[in-house]
Amino acid sequence: MISGLVQILLFQSLGELVSKFLLPTLPGPVIGLVLLVLWLVLRKGINSDLAMVADGFSQYLGLLFVPAAVGVVLFLPQLQANALAIISALIGSVILTIASSAFVARLLSKKESHE
Repeated sequence: MISGLVQILLFQSLGELVSKFLLPTLPGPVIGLVLLVLWLVLRKGINSDLAMVADGFSQYLGLLFVPAAVGVVLFLPQLQANALAIISALIGSVILTIASSAFVARLLSKKESHE
């Protein structure tokens, strides 16, 4: 279990270093996650220690939404004043996400059928 936690912290640290010195516009944890995924793809699998730590973290991911909910309540007057714009942006982004996902799925399914 310690090995899995060290792996996660190592890749987050690498992501922070890359963010600090090479790509300051991207957040370090995002870069670290991409590096971790690339490393796992190269290894062609996840070891049991890393899987155990990841399963443990995923059980408590809901707690990360508590600060966001507090922020929503804090800015409720601004949200109410801009409700139409926010709802329009949410609906538009959902429609674009579904359409682009369908487009990619169609492209990938055509590519598979030709092979």
